[in-house]
Amino acid sequence: MDANAISLPQGWALDIHPRLSSTNATAKDHVLAETAREGLIVWAGEQTGGRGRRGRVWHSPKGNLYHSYLFRSGAAPAVNAQLSFVGAVALAEAIESLCAFADPRCKWPNDIVCHGGKVSGMLLEQVETPKGWGKGDPKGEAAWLVLGIGVNIATAPITGALFPALALADLGCGITVESLLEAIAGSLNKWIGKWRTDGFAPIRDAWLGRALGVGKPIVVRLSDTVTLPGVFEGLDGDGHLVLVEQGGGRRLISAGDVFFPGLEGTDLLS
Repeated sequence: MDANAISLPQGWALDIHPRLSSTNATAKDHVLAETAREGLIVWAGEQTGGRGRRGRVWHSPKGNLYHSYLFRSGAAPAVNAQLSFVGAVALAEAIESLCAFADPRCKWPNDIVCHGGKVSGMLLEQVETPKGWGKGDPKGEAAWLVLGIGVNIATAPITGALFPALALADLGCGITVESLLEAIAGSLNKWIGKWRTDGFAPIRDAWLGRALGVGKPIVVRLSDTVTLPGVFEGLDGDGHLVLVEQGGGRRLISAGDVFFPGLEGTDLLS
């Protein structure tokens, strides 16, 4: 873990740990201890308690990238949720800049897939802060957003999931953790600035330009017992998945897991 090999956007900083339970948990500790700052990156060489969405375990051995970003926001929770799409666009762009043939694609809601395998996932969490804490906050209160990003660089776990994991090394991408962290931070800084200035529309367009499976049959799993089949039409203006159901009606999905029947683990770009 060589911090000297990483150039960060102006004002950003690294909090480096060889081993942590969870980078998201440590980032939230910064908020509660009032040591958080905009653009702080918590980076760990490995995690013992890494988490994904819905409390799933995120296997975190050495050799991969595990880090979380801290950003301040006074927006409503529905707007804050758009940061997942900002992160996905930035991450896909960063991977492509270092390994173009990986052809990273965005899988709703917040995964990155390369040629049939999941190489990255994200976990966005909001941490409320006491009223009045934070200089320059016009509303007197705001939240911190913690965006955790894990990327399989050297190895990928065997999870038994319907959508298999893949490491960038499996594709022949010989990149370092440091080079990818630097690329992600630079791209994320650019796209967050665009989001804050121009709103969600350019983020939505960029995400759809890299989207996996638009126009294809999908199954959305809302829970262990509820699934919805249909066709993935795209995103609405707030980031909801637009599902065209078998009867022709359209349904907006705000949370769930997307699967491609019979195609998991294959190259969905063809």
